[in-house]
Parts: sequence; C-alpha cells; structure tokens
Amino acid sequence: MIRPDLSLPIPTDITAAHFIGIGGSGMSGLAGMFLDRGIRVSGSDRSDSDAMRALASRGAVVHVGHDAANLPDDVDAVVFTGAIWPENPEYLRAKERGVAVIHRSQALHWLVGGRRLVSVAGAHGKTTSTGMIVTALRAIGADPTFVNGGVISSIGVSSGTGSDDLFVIEADESDGSFLLYDTAVALITNVDPDHLDHWGSREAFYEGFVRFADAASQAVVISSDDPGAREVAASLSHPNVVSFGTSADADVRVTDIVTEGPVSFTVHHGGQAASGALAVPGAHNAINAAGAVAVLLTLGYDLGSALRAVEEFGGTVRRFELHGIRAGVSVYDDYAHHPTEVDAALSAARTVVGEGRIIALHQPHTYSRTQAMYREFAEVLESRADHTVVLDVYGAREDPVPGVTGELVSGAFADQDRVHFVTDWQQAAEYTASVAQPGDYVITLGCGDVYRIIPQVLDALGQGQD
Repeated sequence: MIRPDLSLPIPTDITAAHFIGIGGSGMSGLAGMFLDRGIRVSGSDRSDSDAMRALASRGAVVHVGHDAANLPDDVDAVVFTGAIWPENPEYLRAKERGVAVIHRSQALHWLVGGRRLVSVAGAHGKTTSTGMIVTALRAIGADPTFVNGGVISSIGVSSGTGSDDLFVIEADESDGSFLLYDTAVALITNVDPDHLDHWGSREAFYEGFVRFADAASQAVVISSDDPGAREVAASLSHPNVVSFGTSADADVRVTDIVTEGPVSFTVHHGGQAASGALAVPGAHNAINAAGAVAVLLTLGYDLGSALRAVEEFGGTVRRFELHGIRAGVSVYDDYAHHPTEVDAALSAARTVVGEGRIIALHQPHTYSRTQAMYREFAEVLESRADHTVVLDVYGAREDPVPGVTGELVSGAFADQDRVHFVTDWQQAAEYTASVAQPGDYVITLGCGDVYRIIPQVLDALGQGQD
C-alpha cells in the first residue's frame, strides 16, 4: 500500500492522465469525468471489467495488467489509489520520469475546482447516502456533478458531470483524504472507529472527523444516534450543525419506522412532518434518508419536496442487490465488510425474507480487520443469520498474516452447527446450495470479490432442480 502525500502539488493544467487501477468503481468514474473535460485518458488494471470496456468505448486507452510500457510518453499526471503497491511498474516509471503522481483524492479535488461541494463521510452508509442525495437533487430539478463509491442503480453510473455549481462526493476517511476537500456541506453518517492502520488510534480517528466537519464552509449534518458521531459533534466549533436520526433531540427526526417490506417512516423538522417510503429495505435506510433530507434542507429545499425526491432512490449496486432466484432461493449481494454494516444488511434482509431463512456467505476483508474484529463478525453473523458459510480472507492491499484466516471467524461461533468454513469456492457454492431451501435468502457479504461466487451458487442451486 502507498500512503498518499496529500501535500504534493497538483498540476494546474492536465491534458493527458493515466490511471493505475482504472477499473475500480471510483477510479473509473474519475477517468470518465476526465474524459468529459476533454482530457486524454489511459489506464490499467489487473483484470478486465465492464467499466474498462465502457471507458475504452469513449476513447480511453486501457490495458489489462500492469506494465511500465503502458505509461504514455505525453502523460501530465498519473493517478493512483492506495490499493496499489510501491513496486507497481507504472508507478515506478512515472516517478523515474518526473511525472506528477497524484492520489485519486487529489484528482477529485482538481475536478471539483471552485464548485459548492457536498462531502459525505462516515464508516458506513456513505455510498447509499451519496446516492440518495444525488438522486434527490436530480429528481428535484438540479443537475449536480457527482462521484460515488458505487453505481447508483436508477442512473446506471457511479459518477457524472452536471451543469450546476453543486458537486456531491463520497469522501474517504480511510486515509485522511477527506481533509483535502474544500467542503461546503459535510454529512457524517457515523463515526465507527476503523482504518486504525492509517490513523494509529481511536482518538486520532475522531479528531480527523472533527477537522473535516469544522472546515465545512456552510453546514455540518451529523448523526444524532451514533455514539461516535455524538462524541464528534460535542467537540465541534462549527456555527451550523444539523443533527439527524431517531433521537428525541435530533434536528431532523425520524419516527414511525415500519420495516416490513420497503421501509416507511416519518421525518420531522421545524414543527413540520412528512411521511415517506423507500424502495430499499431496512431501518438504517430510513435513517440514511433522514440524513439526505437534512442535506437538502441546508441547500434550501423544503421538507416535503426533499423527502419526495429522496423517495426516488432505488438503491446502489452491491448494496442488497438481487442477482437471481433459483429453486425458490433468492441470491443477494451486499458490500458489507464491517460488523456494523453486516448487522445492517442482515437486519434489512430479515424484514423482507418472511418465513424464509438467511444464509450468509461471508468473505472477511483484509487481514488486519479480520484479526481485530473476528469476534464481532462472528457475533453479528450468528445472531442475524440462520446459517453462515465463511470463505478465506480477501487480503486486498495487505500481505497474509500467519494464523489469520476465515477460520478465525467461524471458530468464534458459539454454535458450530450454524457455521461452515470453506476455502474452495466451488465447494462453498455447493455446500450453500445444499443448505438452502425454497424461500431462503442467500447473501454474499464483503467488499472484495465475493460477488464472483454468485454464478456458482446459482448454478449449484439449479443442479438441485435436475
């Protein structure tokens, strides 16, 4: 992993940019926006993807695999993510040639320019909340530019260039890059300590959020329910803090949450109330919606119009996304990779599964998080799912740690009859199919490549019909 130096200068004029890791949802979105600006784009990633093919169809030069020869001679800037290694040949070649090498957050900062920026931060719920805000603004007649961490289902893209002065982004706290932006409205969904490999301590993590919020020029919108967010809010010196949530003291308060099927709820603000419902399930999404409504209120929209616009949100890709139904079993995918996110995803599933059971197919993400939180993962999975299949760790940018495998999670279950650790994906798919019954939900969980097992699961379920 390369720790970004956000103090390095960003080129004023960029005519050609090369993206290392161009196939990722965030990086491909950035690359697309560079194309929108008339900038020549090239890039590479370790495997082919729909995103890379889409960029190629727009004129980008893309390569599968990393090689120093991929770097064009006329490139002005090389954009990278923290997921690449310092030994990456394209990264090293750019350094040798003296080309400006900038982190993706710096590229985004360059794109924002002087526009009015809404930055969404938090350990969980960023992608959904960003998607809600973008969807609502477009529904209400605005045309914002946006960069999200996932594809917004109703729009079909993770980023887009609009004509308004508004710019909405999912801001990343994992490496501190959210401190780089000149934010007008800051939304903090929660402050659940994570990424301590970067921050070093819980205190430093919280202080980062305080700095991010206090730097907002217009308003801070922050959860009233999350203990970490409340702690951060108590330390703020900002003159315009708007809280949201189910708490009695929330400025934008959610009540009457009904979770059977699509979630419905009532939002209260300034003596007014408006009721609404979402196409996505789960009490957590009612609270996310309240945060999005609060942001729209700070932008000058009224409560009723804001809530009606947020209702247009239809979800984001890899957030409780249905991939197919086979033999009466529904197979979903969710990006959840932290115990709190897993809890929210499975709780949402519980509200719509009816009499069926929930079978979680969990891929632990990174060795450091697995080592630090395996007990919490086991506790949530055991309490929320009826049965869990655990795969091995997706290491992402990290080297393996001796003794840290998916078996740490499965071994922490109190009831070993409700969990199964399998390293071979085909065997995992077949085992999952053997456990599943008509009416059940199978849910893959993780932000690695666990979604790639879904065709094998659907296949195995189909075999049972033969």
